[in-house]
Amino acid sequence: MTDDPTPEHDRDADADERPDEQPGDVSTDGVANARQLPASIADLDLAPAAERRVGDADPGDLDEPPVPWARYGAETEPITHDVVDDGAAIDLDDTRVQLSRELSELAFQRRVLHEAVDERNPLLQRLRFLGITTKNMDEFFMKRVGGLKQQLAAGVTETTPDGRSPREQWEAVLDHAHDIFEQQSTCYAESVEPALREAGIHIVSWDELTAHERDRLGEHFERQVMPTLTPLTFDPAHPFPFISNLSLSIAVLTRDEEGERRFSRVKVPQNRPRLVPVGAVSENPGTAGAVEQTADDDDPIRFLPLERLIEANLDALFPDTEVVSASTFRVTRNAEVRRNEEVAEGLIEMIEDVLRQRRFATVVRLEVADDTPDEVRDLLVEHLDVSRREVFDRPEPLALDGFETVVDLDRPDLKPDPWTPQRHPRFAGIDADRPQDLFAELRRDDVLVHHPYQSFGGTVQTFLDAAAHDPDVLAIKAAIYRTAPDSKVIGSLIDAAKNGKEVAVMVELKARFDEENNLRWVKRLEEEGIHVAYGTIGLKTHSKVALVVREEDGDVATYAHVGTGNYHSGTAKGYVDLGLFTADEAIGGDLVNLFNSFTTHARHREYDRLLVAPENLRSRVTELIRNEAAVARDGGDARIVAKMNALEDPEIVRELYRAARAGVDIDLIVRGICRLRPGIEGLSGTVRVHSVVGRFLEHSRIYYFANGEDDGAPAYFVGSADWMTRNLDRRVEAVAPVDDPAIRAELETVLAHMLADNRRRWLMRPDGSYVQLDPGEGDPTLDTHERLAERARQAAPEADTRSSSSDPGREPEVDLDEIYTDMDDR
Repeated sequence: MTDDPTPEHDRDADADERPDEQPGDVSTDGVANARQLPASIADLDLAPAAERRVGDADPGDLDEPPVPWARYGAETEPITHDVVDDGAAIDLDDTRVQLSRELSELAFQRRVLHEAVDERNPLLQRLRFLGITTKNMDEFFMKRVGGLKQQLAAGVTETTPDGRSPREQWEAVLDHAHDIFEQQSTCYAESVEPALREAGIHIVSWDELTAHERDRLGEHFERQVMPTLTPLTFDPAHPFPFISNLSLSIAVLTRDEEGERRFSRVKVPQNRPRLVPVGAVSENPGTAGAVEQTADDDDPIRFLPLERLIEANLDALFPDTEVVSASTFRVTRNAEVRRNEEVAEGLIEMIEDVLRQRRFATVVRLEVADDTPDEVRDLLVEHLDVSRREVFDRPEPLALDGFETVVDLDRPDLKPDPWTPQRHPRFAGIDADRPQDLFAELRRDDVLVHHPYQSFGGTVQTFLDAAAHDPDVLAIKAAIYRTAPDSKVIGSLIDAAKNGKEVAVMVELKARFDEENNLRWVKRLEEEGIHVAYGTIGLKTHSKVALVVREEDGDVATYAHVGTGNYHSGTAKGYVDLGLFTADEAIGGDLVNLFNSFTTHARHREYDRLLVAPENLRSRVTELIRNEAAVARDGGDARIVAKMNALEDPEIVRELYRAARAGVDIDLIVRGICRLRPGIEGLSGTVRVHSVVGRFLEHSRIYYFANGEDDGAPAYFVGSADWMTRNLDRRVEAVAPVDDPAIRAELETVLAHMLADNRRRWLMRPDGSYVQLDPGEGDPTLDTHERLAERARQAAPEADTRSSSSDPGREPEVDLDEIYTDMDDR
């Protein structure tokens, strides 16, 4: 979500200094040592040689940056103050060796917020990240804080692996959240908003408008806004109004002629633009006002927040009364509403009931403007049944995710360069109208696709479209966890059914916050006569797999896609995910058994090649970790590199500690939650934890074990599972081994780029804090997302003249980070 901060002329200068290097080539000097990368990865070109530099920032327990072309930059707060004096002696069941899941997730939100704080990022991208932080924290409170409140209400006192009771977790979470919100508000008020003004974009107050503008906006209010408002008063004749989840409201205190004061709530309508363009509306009050501004415009463009417009015209809503005060507030409700699946009449009825209950769930957070009168604050606290700890006083504006109008302005000078997912070289010349070409290519060798660097439409969608129209295809099966509201994937499956294919679809109805969308697709698929499975009792199906069964030369062949991301064309433009296409018979057979377990009452317990949760994934991962430890104890070179979204499972953490004590060199690239404490001598001294936060949301899972094969060769895996208890024990996951040498080399390249990053990478300290790596003075900027994007651009074939006019291979330019929340984390 950000550009390489190096000015264009500086990039050219760097290139001139390295005339023998192409844009994708880099030097290995200073990299090939066991502390950095396994030998096979270290042999790759990573970055130009650079003198080791250490920044002025105190690195805490990190003595120096892990690469010679970086120094230490920004830091986040610790999440534990527990000291481990003797890592070699501490018991692995000691709560001090496990970090808090909740606080670790908030540490990730601090890294996301830093993208808004970091002035090297384009301005509108910074504003976007303020909105992303709002969305992420909203979801955190709905899910995690809501769950903690349920435990408190139920009297649960059981402690977590880090030793905290539900109340201790809840109190710590609220303390850290207060700090995050303060940083977010300060960032907007003291950095982003002034920079917007300097760039000619003004978020104004009512008092900043001219008399003429006030008149015209008042007319706009009467015609466009007031008819949509429903003020609700609380008094003996009217109950306290229902406040919907995440809605922005205005608390209005009025006084009538008798001096009686009343509270009223006015909901800011969500179906009207949050920011009113002053100039456009002043010219035509009868419309919402089209917003146009380019970098060439000399006059500033001004926006009035909708809540300010409503507050300025409250006399129209409350005639013959005095408006004593008006201030905004916002509530967050618990989303952890569940029913017992064993007693539910059916999964569809259960999900519909959950959706109804969620609307009226317990309030878990109250945000109020910091100028809210005590009288109003006390009334809200009482009637929303929240404690004072759950009240967050914040400077306005609240809900910074409502500023999309500004973020979407035509101001390329304030945004990163747009990215267009590229054609995959193995799909060059292939389209759905010639399915035989596609399947012949997959028979030749396995194919790895890397989103959003490579096109989802030109790979996964083409695969499904080709299968749907291929007369030789007998059946198509797919597991859908989340998909787009206008999903072409679903359209392909429907086309396949109409074309006489056997189609079976596993749709996970329990995909949180996507239940309603998935319910609609289930009903549509069933209307088309497609076999639909809704899920598995007691498990959530999270695997991302598709299977095509094809008749070839009198026999039956299978073609599989095993991915790390959803079959969702929208998220494929902003989430970093991998997909493996393979014609491997054993993997195809495993998927046949997996899909049979979706549609029948019998679970298949054994798989030939796939690692499937909850059947064999945990045991196999444990075995692979222990094998590396055994190699290290015998004096061999042992190495683990694991990339995932979260490392939460306490027992896997203990296995990694045991491996580190044995001398295994371990790099964990963990985007979000991480319970493991790295860098403690005698316990985790050989472990480094990295987190990459930048333009795209890291979502892929890659696992490398240097001695994982039976013959001692390296083993590689990709798939849907993180190392979390829920993924290992309570979800259906699929992870595939990678055998193809070219694809293994590609995975090594991805890992190497991430471990060489000096722009988007953070290193974790033993106390759970993180420190960001920055380029040293005179060093090149090595941004994982920018470098992999450039690599995909260079590898992309020229436009194929044989492609049809409906060719999905090249997608339009997209702004990638509308949502940075991992929907799979729901």
